[in-house]
Amino acid sequence: MVQLAKLKVGVIGLGGISDMHISGLLANEDAILWSICDCKEEVLARRGEQYNIPEARRYLNYKEMLVDPELEAVSIGTPNYNHYEIACEAIRHHKPFALEKPVTLAAQEAAVLWDLAAEAGLPHMICFSYRYKSAVRYAKWLMGQGKIGEVKHVYGQYLQGWGLDEQLPLVWRFSRKLSGSGALGDLGSHLLDLQRFLVGNVERVMADADTIIKDRALLEGEGRGEVDVEDYCHVLARLEGGASSTMAISRFAFGRGNFQQLEIFGDRGAILYNLEEEDVLYVKLSEEGDGVFRKVEIPEEFHVAQMTSFVNLVKGQGDGYDATMEDGYINQQAIDSIIASLTEQRWITI
Repeated sequence: MVQLAKLKVGVIGLGGISDMHISGLLANEDAILWSICDCKEEVLARRGEQYNIPEARRYLNYKEMLVDPELEAVSIGTPNYNHYEIACEAIRHHKPFALEKPVTLAAQEAAVLWDLAAEAGLPHMICFSYRYKSAVRYAKWLMGQGKIGEVKHVYGQYLQGWGLDEQLPLVWRFSRKLSGSGALGDLGSHLLDLQRFLVGNVERVMADADTIIKDRALLEGEGRGEVDVEDYCHVLARLEGGASSTMAISRFAFGRGNFQQLEIFGDRGAILYNLEEEDVLYVKLSEEGDGVFRKVEIPEEFHVAQMTSFVNLVKGQGDGYDATMEDGYINQQAIDSIIASLTEQRWITI
């Protein structure tokens, strides 16, 4: 039996999200963690030793990594502000990429990336990770079968509690210049994508948000710096087809680790997706006639892994459910519109 070559994947950015990317690659028999890149020497050295990456394939500069002719694809998990320039460089070197969300700091940059990736015909994935939850995939299939009928209401929550810690310093997630937004871009981008993946586009929005802890200790030196992003954001939206949506997004929800919930109500049934320790799905269908929500068993075919999906995509075996730069652009456009609503205190039509 012929042993096919493994896909050589590099990881740019070795912060927290890289753990998920790297573990996914290491678990895949068709891929190899080929190279790593981070701007911090000590992080690069530690991770290099951890994953047995030769020093020649450890990079402080992503541009040097991307010129490697043996490198076949990359994941980009850096802070939001440099997503655009790194993705541009990956496209220039024709390296398929998995890009963390939100894709850019503004929709104009996302539109450029969309055009560049399309022109290059380059396989790519935007890391809206919750598209890969089995409950979400099965919910999409059920809705595609018309099980709940025409959607009327969508109620979404994405709640975490880590922001409550007043001792946390002014990391990049608390800076608009580095992140673009706070809880909205960090968590809300996922909720917006889930809603779009399952139901459809947002057409207009009205939002409320605030910053609860106004300043935090500087990472370097003494003193404190301003937190200029929102700690929570609540969004009222109208979706295509007329469905009404509400979204509650917060990094200040006491006791919550990584809590998501999406309730979708149609005229013939309802679906409830919930994620905290594991993803689960409850349904209530008029055709069943018992009038109660029941937890459903999810068929094995709906169980997928994000980085395996990325490897399959690069190899031309994608299933069509991966988020593209078009999805990233539409997501960023919604984020920008929500920020405009916060600023102008009115409904914004997208």
